[in-house]
Amino acid sequence: MKDTMKELPESQRPYEKCIREGESALSDGELLAVILRSGTRGINSLDLANEILNHMDNSSYPGLLGILHTSQEELTKIHGIGRVKAIQLKCIGELSKRIATTAARTQLSFEQPSTIARYYMEQLRHEEQEVILCMMLDGKNHLMGEQYLSRGTANAALITPREVFVEALRRHAVNIILVHNHPSGDPMPSPCDEEVTERVYQAGELLGIHLLDHIIIGDHRYVSFREQGLLEGT
Repeated sequence: MKDTMKELPESQRPYEKCIREGESALSDGELLAVILRSGTRGINSLDLANEILNHMDNSSYPGLLGILHTSQEELTKIHGIGRVKAIQLKCIGELSKRIATTAARTQLSFEQPSTIARYYMEQLRHEEQEVILCMMLDGKNHLMGEQYLSRGTANAALITPREVFVEALRRHAVNIILVHNHPSGDPMPSPCDEEVTERVYQAGELLGIHLLDHIIIGDHRYVSFREQGLLEGT
């Protein structure tokens, strides 16, 4: 290992390679090295970046994806990673999710479940517990806000109609859409999902707040109750 980047031939230095060939030419390790900026005693930033990736390859989520699923405390157990670099790494993951969400927002259409799934995909598909949120819409289906309702166990997030409609009533919502994830990556609805959806739908009809859809997010996959004809009136 080289202690500093200056000891590497110029052709192997990530900064110079980025200038010469563009950022898309950089490997995952080289990109990490540029963001980390510096290594630590006895190891340069490129070797440190590759050490991080090697550590992730031994986890349940190999490669860059592992950064999203590794806590700050766990990251600091990697040689050369202190609190500052651990925070840098976690912020990289959060930034990537926000970029994906921002890009998807421009195409968001409440008449097209696929655009809603795309909007929430990076936020929810990495969650290790089930998370349920409610999108609240006005009479013209403009988004008035969203509310996280529950963070469950690894395989169940239970909600009641009351939890769903308290915030919807406060905001004078006319329509709502439920969105939640399946940490297993398989978005197929469970019997519990179907039961909860039916109860929320029926309660909403009594209150005059219509459940337009319930979208389940998996790993790059989704299921829409509306598209599948699993909602009454669809």
